[in-house]
Amino acid sequence: MAKKAAAPASGNLKSFEERLGRLETLGEQIRKTDIPLEEALSAFEEGIRLARSLETDLEKIENRIDILMNSAQAPASESPELELFDSGE
Repeated sequence: MAKKAAAPASGNLKSFEERLGRLETLGEQIRKTDIPLEEALSAFEEGIRLARSLETDLEKIENRIDILMNSAQAPASESPELELFDSGE
């Protein structure tokens, strides 16, 4: 028996990208002028929870990057390549 695909609740979303996509969807819903107040409030509350969890994940990622960049295992003469982070100037 096939399951019906429904919009997942924020607690069921696994990846960062899934949660970010859900947050964007919620933002679009809230911006609609014809959304009932209770629905808008519910979407806002879910969005706040998602934003906080994404912020926590970003902080963890930043900490991991700091550890990797400052690792004693990397030779001091080698500087890491950061061209992905260059602004293109």
